[in-house]
Amino acid sequence: MLYKKITFCCAIMLTFSFSYAGNEDRAGSAGATELLINPWAKSSSWGSAGISSVNGLEAIFLNVAGLAYAEQTEIQFSRTNWLGSITGIGLNAAGLAQKVGESGVFGISFVGMNYGDLQITTTELPEGGVGTFNPSSMNFNIAYAKKFSSSISGGINLKVISQSISNTRAQGIGFDAGIRYVTGDQEHIKFAISLKNVGPPMSFSGDGLSIDMLNPSTSISIGMQQRVSSFELPSQLNIGASYDFNFNESSMLTLAGTFSANSFSKDQFRTGVEYTMVTKKASFSLTAGFVYEDAIFNSLETSTALSGPSGGFSFQFPFGESGSDIGIDYAYRQSILGGIHSVGARINIGE
Repeated sequence: MLYKKITFCCAIMLTFSFSYAGNEDRAGSAGATELLINPWAKSSSWGSAGISSVNGLEAIFLNVAGLAYAEQTEIQFSRTNWLGSITGIGLNAAGLAQKVGESGVFGISFVGMNYGDLQITTTELPEGGVGTFNPSSMNFNIAYAKKFSSSISGGINLKVISQSISNTRAQGIGFDAGIRYVTGDQEHIKFAISLKNVGPPMSFSGDGLSIDMLNPSTSISIGMQQRVSSFELPSQLNIGASYDFNFNESSMLTLAGTFSANSFSKDQFRTGVEYTMVTKKASFSLTAGFVYEDAIFNSLETSTALSGPSGGFSFQFPFGESGSDIGIDYAYRQSILGGIHSVGARINIGE
């Protein structure tokens, strides 16, 4: 037990030494930035601030250590209308969490982003009119988390990343890791650390990078392949804490805060609050959050759409006699580029 506490304390000290790793001068130089978008409705409704309190399948994105708190079997779906209806970009997510053994949980999730149909343009036809193509990006996650004791849990996530534009594609892998520490008489104080999107560089390849060049001396067309630069994944370090105010057996208020150190953009501070009311027939949660970064209120200097206020609510209804329930989640996120709506559904299957 002692060595686990020492390990956790050392991890906290190590993370604080990198707390201000954000580098806004490198903004825009990373790729696969969709990995920073929370696809799940409930956890995104309070600004993704709850990395120390998120439980179950949604923890695969925020802090994989929270996956260890999933009950038996959890199935979840989510749909996000990214940056409003004008962009036509859809973000879909689905996943499954299954408890294995006494303290382990295995989880898989799929996240896909569809950018809609875009016009094919060429140097001869800059206005298009010769067809369309459909860019897309997706990642597949395989995660495992475990409770090492009543106070400490940890987990790791392997993600397979794929991006495609016309007949050009990039593929890669990344890793997430996280740890959670719970304390207090009622286990109402939680601390967490998560490290996201660590992996080797990616690069695009495919027929879309080949061009035909005419040799003027021989009048022979020669096929050539354009060289492309590789790009890094948008790695991120998160340190968070939360506190539960247990008013009685049927109501609870949770305050959460998280500091996010981004390797390729500005650092962010996340705050969130969740109020939960439980009755015999259902439970209801109301959430609100805010993501702050430097120059967030200056449209000319802000560097990301992943900031600003958010809010949402959740309903959960029991069904059957085995402790199973169905949940419905809604989240709204406001960004400088437009409003973001997310709707989710989840099923928890008891024993």
